[in-house]
Amino acid sequence: MAPWRAALADGEFADTAIDYAPLLAALAGSGNAALRQWAEQLPILIKQRINTARWGDLDSWLNALRQLPDIDPIAVELGSCVAIGDPALLDKARRETLRKTLMALHPWRKGPFELFGLTIDTEWRSDWKWQRLIAAIEPLQGRRVLDVGCGSGYHCWRMLGAGAQRVVGIDPAVKFVCQFYALKHFLAAQLPVDVLPLGIEQLAPDSRAFDTVFSMGILYHRRSPMDHLRELRAQLRSGGQLVLETLVIDGELGQLLVPEGRYAKMPNVWFIPTVATLLSWLRKCGFRQVQCIDQSATSRAEQRTTEWMQFESLSDFLDPSDASRTVEGHPAPLRAIVTAIAP
Repeated sequence: MAPWRAALADGEFADTAIDYAPLLAALAGSGNAALRQWAEQLPILIKQRINTARWGDLDSWLNALRQLPDIDPIAVELGSCVAIGDPALLDKARRETLRKTLMALHPWRKGPFELFGLTIDTEWRSDWKWQRLIAAIEPLQGRRVLDVGCGSGYHCWRMLGAGAQRVVGIDPAVKFVCQFYALKHFLAAQLPVDVLPLGIEQLAPDSRAFDTVFSMGILYHRRSPMDHLRELRAQLRSGGQLVLETLVIDGELGQLLVPEGRYAKMPNVWFIPTVATLLSWLRKCGFRQVQCIDQSATSRAEQRTTEWMQFESLSDFLDPSDASRTVEGHPAPLRAIVTAIAP
């Protein structure tokens, strides 16, 4: 018996409140040899990540998933927003119970979501980023899509709503994975969108399996940005499209910021290039048709503290006397979205 089938037969995932069986079956039945081999390895990789030894609060997160009501949502909208469930199905008391259950998964950073009339007002207005890119990228209809560092999976839902044939998100933070499955709880388990508790290092090596790969808000967290670009290229079929969003600075080709300490209070920011430098990196890694499709300064309206994310946010990261600088004196967050085609 194949390892992934044996894991399911033994109830490997029975206690996680997350059902990976449809994804594993789809990968095992795919026409891509690397994905089929990956499906054999995934039960072990998932078990290594979803365990209380690594995440002390894991039981409370999984309990939150188990406490979610079983209810047919009737209405689902993934095109113009992520809205699941007819508000009329929950009265005020049950909606408050749902809110308290979902608060066990605080902080909610990427969204927003509407769930049976309950607004999950996340730290980021991720829908704004989606609007900046969706008209400028290749249509997702019928494509196999990978979202690297997807967080709660907000953009995974939008990818599915845009017609993707299958969406696979990865994020090593298990709490964010649980947030994704809190929403999927109300939908069919067979829906072709999933989030795995993995980093890019745990993907099938050199799979060339995906038509579109997204990497948004990840590059500046990588010690070796060139290696990250090569890892992304390895997941794309020839002619597939990379959609990459990252911090940039104003300046010329060859210039970049290397913060010695923190950047906007983040300790793990390594390289922030100019747009020209970033495009050069992509070309050096073999990508073609490299272009910048958007460049936007992050505003306090796009990233902020809310009831659903009560920690510090952008206002706390900027110099109170000069909003064009971070508290460390670096240029304030400026983000670019670039696209490129794999060779």
